[in-house]
Amino acid sequence: MKKPLSNLERRQFLKGVGVSLALPALESFGAAETATKRMVAVNIPLGFLPDHFFPKTAGREYETSSYLKAADHLRDDFTVISGTSHPGVDGGHSAEKSFLTAAPHPGARGFKNSISLDQVVAKQLGDATRFSSLTVGEQSLSWTANGVSIPQEKSPARLFAKLFISGSAKDIGEQKQQLQDGHSILDSVLAEANSMKKSITQADREKLEQFFTAVRETENRIDKSERWLDTPKPEVDAKQPKDVGSGDLITWLKSHFEVIRLALATDSTRAIAFGGPNHSLVPPLPGVSMGYHGLSHHGKNPDMMRQLEIIDRGVIQAWAEFIESLKNTPDGSGTLLDHTQVLMGSNLGNASGHITTNLPVLLAGGGFKHGQHLAFDAKKNSPLPNLFVSMMQGLGLETGEFASGKGTMTGLE
Repeated sequence: MKKPLSNLERRQFLKGVGVSLALPALESFGAAETATKRMVAVNIPLGFLPDHFFPKTAGREYETSSYLKAADHLRDDFTVISGTSHPGVDGGHSAEKSFLTAAPHPGARGFKNSISLDQVVAKQLGDATRFSSLTVGEQSLSWTANGVSIPQEKSPARLFAKLFISGSAKDIGEQKQQLQDGHSILDSVLAEANSMKKSITQADREKLEQFFTAVRETENRIDKSERWLDTPKPEVDAKQPKDVGSGDLITWLKSHFEVIRLALATDSTRAIAFGGPNHSLVPPLPGVSMGYHGLSHHGKNPDMMRQLEIIDRGVIQAWAEFIESLKNTPDGSGTLLDHTQVLMGSNLGNASGHITTNLPVLLAGGGFKHGQHLAFDAKKNSPLPNLFVSMMQGLGLETGEFASGKGTMTGLE
């Protein structure tokens, strides 16, 4: 009787005759689940008081800072990062435009922005969802490939309605007509632009190509909106939030964070950019009597710093509650936090002096090994775009660079 072939001999035989076979994934044997990966990026444009934000020690045994004590129970779910910035990004408050793009010299007269991190992610992950990305908050952090700002939704109530409230059949019909009208307008504009091609300079020709790129992106968004119009919006066990403005800063942040959580939980989008306010309104918080922006330029005035500290702590608390809510929301075999990267930082390391180095950065969730303070050189900063490369790779994007970042962030696993 012939001796049966071993597993190795079977594989060698099949390989020799040019056949590659693998057993199919069977539910009965616990087929592996592919997790849906997502990203949220949050910018607090007036930053935080550095002495209260940054831990004094580095590594996994770091001593929790004053501000981060509110999130100490979540310590293993996030990483604190210091000593990073965007090379060449200066301009004080103008640096907000470059928070997710890293485009240099945003305050310069001839500044032209580049594509933002969320839009790179949206191009790769956005086809499967109703919204390729969401741009929300007081300021837009999102920029297209040709440097055009994407409008943001400022109201958490309107954001909720956009995501979860379906209109009547008449409303949907009107939306379809509006989208068709949009196609007609784009066709007309393109025809006019094409007629200019023969009589313009090379420099103008380049500008026209940028314009054509923007039109094509707009057409793609219209096409996608048309495809999703007849698909019912997801139902959620939540009420539409009140239409609170960003003057009520902490309530506004918490309302947005809850709607964002619902957007992620329903897989309505997988890339979200959330820009905070930098206005001079007075937040309705006990002990605060001056405008937010004015307090950020405290000049080391003790009373102003005390008031600013109250605001900063409220922002950190709102962020911590958001992280905890993601951790408590089941998602497949894990939680939303397991599958969602949450970046929160600021374009200013010290708003009082318009300093754009040593930026405060927190990264939570997303499958990274957290529970540490990555402390880079506070004067010779590590490129923050390296973190963006790490994030993109964590989302499954095959890339090794972003803007000035030419590799991943050292120490982030």
